[in-house]
Amino acid sequence: MVSVLKDEKILVTGVAGQIAFPMARRLAEHNEVWGLARFSDPASKQKVIDAGITPVVCDLGAGDFSAVPTDFTRIVHLAAFIGPGLDYDFAIRDNAEGTGLLLQHCRSARSALIMSTHSVYKPQDDPMYVFHETAPLGDCNNTLSPPYSASKIGQEAVARFCSRAFDLPVTIARMNASYGPNGGLPAFHADFLADTGEITTRWDPCMYSPIYEDDINSQVDALLQAASVPATIVNWAGDEPVSAQEWATYAGELMGIDPRINVTPIPNTLRGSIADNTRRLSITGPCTVDWREGMRRTIAARHPDRYKAP
Repeated sequence: MVSVLKDEKILVTGVAGQIAFPMARRLAEHNEVWGLARFSDPASKQKVIDAGITPVVCDLGAGDFSAVPTDFTRIVHLAAFIGPGLDYDFAIRDNAEGTGLLLQHCRSARSALIMSTHSVYKPQDDPMYVFHETAPLGDCNNTLSPPYSASKIGQEAVARFCSRAFDLPVTIARMNASYGPNGGLPAFHADFLADTGEITTRWDPCMYSPIYEDDINSQVDALLQAASVPATIVNWAGDEPVSAQEWATYAGELMGIDPRINVTPIPNTLRGSIADNTRRLSITGPCTVDWREGMRRTIAARHPDRYKAP
């Protein structure tokens, strides 16, 4: 397996976020890490500093990179606009144009890892459909952020162009359901169960390939080193297909709750999100944390007062 990156100068964007902060904190153990964000919350900036990461304030969509160095050896781009409303122009500005401006500014890097999303895939009627990287793309009608999937497809196109135009090795990783003590859909479902005893999901079954925080963090190095020109495109997901119903039931067991699982179908959304991980396995090897152990760790960290050891 590819060795751990050391003594690199790495830029992590969206550094205060759910996935990015634990990742940047780990990378900072052996590398000089800078964390880019808007830092609208002063507390998030201090948290980054306390983790040994150098903060740099930047709005990617605005295109002002005057405070951002150009000598990074690796780029990990996780910043994304995931907001409500129907402002597609703003979403494309932030997610697609912002990615291009970032890669143009840092085009001397050895490689860049661009976080995309499983939401770029066109919905399929079969909830057990397995999405390979060559599966059709399309708008998944995200109810929380309608422009999200379209703007992320735009982001991928821009990143692919930058890889070829700047001879910059790029990996585009389509994240599935990330989770851990710092958040993510399974973690938020556990929160809802702890607070109300119920969750709502779109379909039955509502399938995912969840990937735990520790596996995400340990796979960054290999994904950066697998970058290529043209760009490498890979699903970033766990090794086990699991439904929201299954993880909610198990979370209930761990907290002594009999969960109520409400199903509210939403037309044109992803009925299932099972990822084909053949390509990722060839790059990173298998995950080390199965979904039940990941849920156990997540609930023990987020709800220690409700946690009942299995």
